Amino acid sequence: MYKLIQRKRVIGLLALLLLTGTVLPVQAQKDNRFEVSKNLDIFNALVKEVEMFYVDSVDVEKTLRRGIDAMLNGLDPYTEYYPEQEMEGLKLITTGEYGGIGSIIRQRDKDGGVVIAEPFDGMPAALAGLKTGDHILAIDTVDVSKATNDRVSELLKGVPNTKIKLTIQRPGEKKALKFEIVRKQVIVDQVTYYGVRNDSIGYIYLKGFTDKSGQEVRDAFLDLKKNHAIKSLVLDLRDNGGGVLESAVQIVGLFVPKGSEVLSTKGKVKQWDRTYRTSSEPIDTVMPIAVLINGNSASASEIVSGALQDLDRAVLIGQRSFGKGLVQSTRDLPYDGKLKVTMGKYYIPSGRCIQQLDYTHRKADGSVDVIPDSLTSVFYTSHGRPVRDGGGVRPEFEIKEKRIPTIIYYLATDWTLFDFITDWVQKHKTISPAEEFTFTDEDFEAFKQYAKEKNFTYDRQSEKALKNLKEIAGFEGYLEGDSTALQALEAKLTPDLDRDFERNKDEIKKLMAAEIVKRYYYQKGELLQNLKDDDVLDKALEVLSNRELYDKTLSAPEKQEETPDTK
Repeated sequence: MYKLIQRKRVIGLLALLLLTGTVLPVQAQKDNRFEVSKNLDIFNALVKEVEMFYVDSVDVEKTLRRGIDAMLNGLDPYTEYYPEQEMEGLKLITTGEYGGIGSIIRQRDKDGGVVIAEPFDGMPAALAGLKTGDHILAIDTVDVSKATNDRVSELLKGVPNTKIKLTIQRPGEKKALKFEIVRKQVIVDQVTYYGVRNDSIGYIYLKGFTDKSGQEVRDAFLDLKKNHAIKSLVLDLRDNGGGVLESAVQIVGLFVPKGSEVLSTKGKVKQWDRTYRTSSEPIDTVMPIAVLINGNSASASEIVSGALQDLDRAVLIGQRSFGKGLVQSTRDLPYDGKLKVTMGKYYIPSGRCIQQLDYTHRKADGSVDVIPDSLTSVFYTSHGRPVRDGGGVRPEFEIKEKRIPTIIYYLATDWTLFDFITDWVQKHKTISPAEEFTFTDEDFEAFKQYAKEKNFTYDRQSEKALKNLKEIAGFEGYLEGDSTALQALEAKLTPDLDRDFERNKDEIKKLMAAEIVKRYYYQKGELLQNLKDDDVLDKALEVLSNRELYDKTLSAPEKQEETPDTK
C-alpha cells in the first residue's frame, strides 16, 4: 500500500510538472496534452512493471526521485523539487533562518564522523563554548560518532527554545565534554561586515540575498551616513550567489529615485510578466558608489550591479559576473512539496538580459554553450554609454583575477590544514586584531613539516597532462629517438612538496591567516583579514577618491567630430 501511494504521489507530481503554465495555440495545446497523457501512461506502466518484476526489490520513492531530479536537471540547474522533508533548506535560502544551534558541520570521511567546522558568532553553539574541530559523539541519547552529515544536521535542528544535549570529543582533551544548549531561531546575517575606509569611504559586504537583506543594507548605509559622515560607498557583492529578487529591488531603491525601473521579467505565461520598480524614497541619489563583482556574483547580485550600471548610478569594479539572467518562482505541489521553477528571463533597465548559458538549445550530449560575444547586442545606459547583453555584467574597471594554485584548493579542503590550525589555536589563547594578524614564517615552516609528516598530497593537473603526453608520444613513436626534452619536463613536474610550498608561500600564508582569524573573530574577522591585500578594493578606493575620474567614467562617450571630405 505504501509503495502504491508513493507511485501515485510521484506520477501526480510529474503530471503537474509537465502541465503547469502551458499556454499554447489551441491545436498545439491539444497535441501537447495528448503527448503528456500518452507519455504518462507509458511511465505509469513502466513503473508498475519494474516494481513487480525487477529481479531485486525496488525502493520506489528513491528511484522515482532520481527520475524527477534527472528530468529537472535536463531543463536548467535552478529548477528543483523540494519534498516536504526538505522544506527547511528552501526556507533557509529565502529567509536565512532555521531552528538549531548555529554552526556549520563537516563530515570527516565517507564512513561518517562529524565535527564542528564553524560556529556562528553570537549563536547558541558559540555561546555554549563549542569550538571548531569538536567531534560530535552523541546528541541527547543518540550515538552519532560515526553518523553522516545529514543525520547529525537533522538531529541538531529543531524547534527554537528546546534543549539539546551534546557529547563531544575535543582534540587534545582526554575526556569527552558535555554541553546543554538551547536551540534558537538562527538568523544568518547577510551583511557580514560594514565599516569605514580611508576616513570617508563606507564599505558594506553583502554575502547573499534573503528577504531581510534589503533592510540589513539599509540599516548599515544609514549608520555609515549619519554616524560616520561617509562621502562615498563601496558595496561588495563578490562571491554573492544571489537569492530573493525583491531584496535586490529594495537595495537599488536606496540609491535611485522612487519609481525607477529596476528590471522586468518575461516568460511563457504573458500574464505573469512583470516590471519591478523601486517603491520607497531613496536615502541618497548622488553619493558616489563603487560596486565590486566577480565571476561568482550571480542572479540578484547581477540585478543590483547591472541596474546601477544601466542607471549610471555606480561604477563597477572587479571581474565579469556569472551571467544568470533567469528568474525562479515556487509552485505548490501535492503532499506539501514545492517546485522551484524557472519562469522567465529578467531584463535590467537598458533592456538587456545578461544570461550567459543557452539552456534552450542543448547539444546532442546534453551540454550547453556559452553565448559568444560576437552574438551579443549593444544596449545603452541612461547617459548613453554602450553595454552588452549576454555573458554577465562587465565592470568599468576590470581587475585581472589572481589564479589560485591547485595546492591552495586542496589545502582548503583537506583535513591536514584544518587539524594543524586546531592544534595551533589550542596553543594560542588570543591573537592580535583581525586586520593586524600575520602568519609568521616560523609557523609556515612548522606547517610545511606537519604536512609532510601527514603525507599531504594533491592532484597535480600538469602531472596528469604529462602522463597523457607520454602515452600519446609513445603511441606515435616519438619516444624512440631523443626524448631529452620530455625527460627534462618530467623532472620539472615531478612532485616536490618543499618546492611547491615555497613557490606558493605567500598564498598559503594568506590562506592560513584567514582560517586562523576565523577561529577567533568568525566570518567578520576572516573578511577583514582578506581585505588587507585586495587589488579590487584598492582600485575602488582610488576611483572614489578621484571625483573627476568617477564622473568621467559614468559620462556619455564624447562624439567624434566628422572630418570634412576634401576630395
